[in-house]
Amino acid sequence: MPFPNSSDPSPSFFILASIPGLEAAHFWMAMVLCSMYIVAVTGNCVVLFIVKTEPSLHAPMYFFLCMLAAIDLALSTSTVPRILSFYWFNTREISFSACLVQMFFIHTLSAIESTVLLAMAVDRYVAICHPLRHAAILTNAATAKIGLVAMARGVIFFLPLPLLLLPLPFCGSRLLSHSFCLHQDVMNLACANTTPSVVYGLTAILLVMGLDAILICLSYILILKAVLRLASWKERLKVFSTCIAHICVVLAFYVPLIGLSVVHRFGKDLAPLVHIIMGNIYILVPAVLNPIIYGVRTKQIRRRILNLIHIYNDRTA
Repeated sequence: MPFPNSSDPSPSFFILASIPGLEAAHFWMAMVLCSMYIVAVTGNCVVLFIVKTEPSLHAPMYFFLCMLAAIDLALSTSTVPRILSFYWFNTREISFSACLVQMFFIHTLSAIESTVLLAMAVDRYVAICHPLRHAAILTNAATAKIGLVAMARGVIFFLPLPLLLLPLPFCGSRLLSHSFCLHQDVMNLACANTTPSVVYGLTAILLVMGLDAILICLSYILILKAVLRLASWKERLKVFSTCIAHICVVLAFYVPLIGLSVVHRFGKDLAPLVHIIMGNIYILVPAVLNPIIYGVRTKQIRRRILNLIHIYNDRTA
């Protein structure tokens, strides 16, 4: 397919990236992505169902977990079906407007997830360092307000990203380096001064994901100091074990995010395969791992899942 090279202030479409030389393997690559997507959707829906139907789980920690599950469902659903359509039906073109909408959802939902992870870190800090005040500070109403603030923060900071790209002319290749639309990827195809977009994008990421990461680290430094003041190692391990699931989820979110940022910044000479794999990891790995991590590490959720399995087996026996 010839890629358009003329300058166009409002391009009609972009071309999603494929892996050179592996076009014949698209069907099997799509099967892997589809399997991961099914696991992500099933796992996160199970978490939402369990928390909704189990009154004992109607507490801030589990409401935050539901927020994560909803975000992961929305983020994966806004990207993976389009990737599967590309791999299975060779629909490589994505319209300019659809690309900007997808870009908005990816960056906004990532910002919301970062904020929720920070809120969960604060929840762990209050529960461990100020246990007597935890119930009074983190009420269900306060949790709902935190969720609304997280949504507003994500929209306010990342809505300008696609808007800044609207007036830019595009020339040369319209070929993206991922199978979905990211701000920096689309911005690099513009043939005009992109300084405002670069500066704002970097500022937004630093003020949201960067600041959140610093505050999460600070909360765990304070938690670690409180844990080390406990008398015995058994008590220390018992208290800190309540943070293991959250630490794993934080790593599952920030490691792919940092990896993708490094690839964009320093990986221009890397093979297209690296860009595509890192992009898919960024989109799918947190969505797949989060319900598994909390399902394994959280006793109440694990017990409820086992009860559901037993009920199903009894009915089918």
